[in-house]
Amino acid sequence: MKSIVEYLQQKNIIFKSLKEIAPKELGSRKKIGLYVGVDLKGYYADVMVLEKKSRVLRKEAEELMRLHEKLEKYIDSSIKKKYIIIKAPLCSKAKALLEINGWKIWHYE
Repeated sequence: MKSIVEYLQQKNIIFKSLKEIAPKELGSRKKIGLYVGVDLKGYYADVMVLEKKSRVLRKEAEELMRLHEKLEKYIDSSIKKKYIIIKAPLCSKAKALLEINGWKIWHYE
């Protein structure tokens, strides 16, 4: 979690609190890091960290968006900011889909 906080600070994103939520709690079997943060203005933010060797395709991007919706229901609040840190190749259609739906995407090496 420390590396994620440091990475977000490099991007000038600072949270008052950042809490990890296990995907299992949302009924998902995905191997993904899910974090809910509260920024300095008091808005909720969703930070997903996806690390894998194979390419992230459009179908998986849709699954990530469904996971985000489940997360909103889980915390019982609307999430204003959505960030995803990807350590994998990303399909151009998946990237376009995420960006259209308001996600900020970063490739992390």
